[in-house]
Amino acid sequence: MNRKQQLLTRHRRNKRLGLLCALVVLVVLGVLVAWWLPLVLALLGWIAHEAWFADHLFYSPRDDYQYNFPPFTQQPKVHLNAGRLRLDEGVILDDGATLVLALRIRSTWLGRFIDPVVELLGNESPERQTFERGVNGLRYLNLSEQGAVLSRGELRLRGRFCRVSGEPMLWSFAPVDVRHSRTMVIAPHADDAELAAYGLYSQADEAWIVTLTAGEIEARHYQRMGLGRADAARLKGRLRAWDSIVVPRWAGVPQEHCVQLGYFCLQLAAMQAAPGQPQGSREADLSDTRLFRQLNPFALPGDADGAPTWNNLLADLRELILKARPEVIVLPHPALDPHPDHLCAHHAVLQALEGLEWQPTLLLGYANHLHDNDRWPMGDSGSGIALPPHFDPDRPMHPLSLPLTLAGLHDKAMALGMMHDLQPPAPFKRRLRRGIQRLLAGRRESPYGENEFFRKAVRRHELFWRL
Repeated sequence: MNRKQQLLTRHRRNKRLGLLCALVVLVVLGVLVAWWLPLVLALLGWIAHEAWFADHLFYSPRDDYQYNFPPFTQQPKVHLNAGRLRLDEGVILDDGATLVLALRIRSTWLGRFIDPVVELLGNESPERQTFERGVNGLRYLNLSEQGAVLSRGELRLRGRFCRVSGEPMLWSFAPVDVRHSRTMVIAPHADDAELAAYGLYSQADEAWIVTLTAGEIEARHYQRMGLGRADAARLKGRLRAWDSIVVPRWAGVPQEHCVQLGYFCLQLAAMQAAPGQPQGSREADLSDTRLFRQLNPFALPGDADGAPTWNNLLADLRELILKARPEVIVLPHPALDPHPDHLCAHHAVLQALEGLEWQPTLLLGYANHLHDNDRWPMGDSGSGIALPPHFDPDRPMHPLSLPLTLAGLHDKAMALGMMHDLQPPAPFKRRLRRGIQRLLAGRRESPYGENEFFRKAVRRHELFWRL
């Protein structure tokens, strides 16, 4: 069981214990006070839970984040005075550097019910970065877009429903212009490349999008059309295969640089455990990947037999890397993103690179899911992204922030809107929860779409990690 599953299991166990205790208290109140009182309290308790306690947060908001950045990273001296952040005299920041500021953030009492926000003011377009309700610990702001304002001494930090305090520490990571490189984005599923790296690959001189799985499972939306389970899964897989080939064209990526490998969703770990043994689809009644490869612009080694094996996956990746010769490969980060297909995608790329005659100059990791906080990046569409929760100081982390223009942000939102998997309406319970949170917790809906990924991914910048 991976760490994410362990955290979920513990969370559900604690939730069941809490519900049992609440039920006992309500029964006692119903017997001793009035029969109707437990009903009223249960309704109010449920509303309070949906408004303020429904987030999956598997750590205390009072915990300090524990980052360890690479040695010899520049640390320009800064001071915070009356909300204004100033560099020491004579300090010059590199243009395009990724800037990270560590500060202690403490929520006010209202910040236990409304998301605390730190506003970065002084630029033409103020930036907001959001943190956990009830936060009281060390956090890391992303100041990468504020370098010019900071250099002029005009950057102001203002807390809403929180206060910033302590001696600030600033790190400056040397700029890396990945936009003028041959770039290959590894997407475990259709939409992963767009969620994590649309801004990057849309600006690259040459981009390749390689999607590993068809993402065919969990096709209940298509079963409502009257299709059986297997037929619905096949239809969903074909649609997502189409998305993986066609949507990157919106960013100018040529069709011959978009490849769908057609392996089956949530089967990569089983493939890795038995590299020569085929692992069929869980729901589509298929053991041949070629149904989902029909739109590919050229043949690959796995097309010979269509067997969904780890060995075929490695052969496909080696062929693609040698054909594309990418200078930058963008892939899931193994320490941040716990999705099993994402972990396997990372391991598959590294294994494919072993002994290969072509080696990229840079590997960049991304996280579309987190172990500890299902809501990260916190905050609204269009806002900034602070560094995610991280509690492993033994692992050095090297962030790279890439800004998006407003036009690029809108294009990214439209690319996500084309993805069939992000189009079905949310379940009624989730829509009801969002309505309660909108009324009581001040949270806003994304203007781009109903799926949660429109809020998470359509931001002022994209955050990567050098591997």
